Amino acid sequence: MKPSSDISRLLDIMAALRTPGTGCPWDLEQTFASITPYTIEEAYEVVDAIERGDLADLKEELGDLLLQVVFHARMAEEQGAFAFPDVVEAITKKLIRRHPHVFGDGKDLSPEEVKTLWDAIKREEKAERRAARESMGAPVEGHEAGFLGGIPSVLPALTRAQKLTAKAAKVGFDWPNPAQVIDKIHEELDEVKEAASSGSRDKIEDEIGDLLFAVTNLARHFDIDPETALRRTNAKFERRFRAIERALDQRNRSLEDASLDEMEELWVEAKAAERGAGSPS
Repeated sequence: MKPSSDISRLLDIMAALRTPGTGCPWDLEQTFASITPYTIEEAYEVVDAIERGDLADLKEELGDLLLQVVFHARMAEEQGAFAFPDVVEAITKKLIRRHPHVFGDGKDLSPEEVKTLWDAIKREEKAERRAARESMGAPVEGHEAGFLGGIPSVLPALTRAQKLTAKAAKVGFDWPNPAQVIDKIHEELDEVKEAASSGSRDKIEDEIGDLLFAVTNLARHFDIDPETALRRTNAKFERRFRAIERALDQRNRSLEDASLDEMEELWVEAKAAERGAGSPS
């Protein structure tokens, strides 16, 4: 079997890997649940390639992510639920339906009008999905329940917090301006201090969660993705810590040999060097 740019070849390869008797033992034993971690990992690796500006790597990572879609679709086809063409049809139908200003009669809409229309269409789709699940005898209770339903619980916590507050804001449940959110953050930080003095791990965890939730809400008010902001800070921390290691190495010293004061001094130097090079703090 030769490589090809035709999607049908990828589907054929996946089918061969999942064919009992002649397929791959590892692929054959996989289930939706067992490959879910790989699906999530591949999505993050796509993001990583984008953030590094590595388009060659992005091509490879997008292929790995596409494989996950094909893998899930193949297992669903084996169960008689749906197949890859049904996945393609579903997304093309959704894109056409959600863009009547492009594919329909709703021309010359403003960005705000497009957003309002998008929300209305998604509400219709949610009702249709519920009706479809009922007709299939699938459980409906607990599936997308309530106004905040439909936000996957498996999302990264910061992303889900942002989506929860954004959705609640649509019905007016929100702080009017960022300054009030900042006040809330100070309030939550005081409660963390209070919980810390109690010595209760459960209370500390609860209050730190409230603090993180409030910070995520602040990020949303500034139209900043909290996951992206934190990844950026993680990269900055790693970069400056490596600078400390290099500086210590030049002094023939190890991290274990260095004092906290010495490492802090080198951290400040690394930070100053970045600022001098025009990098944000």
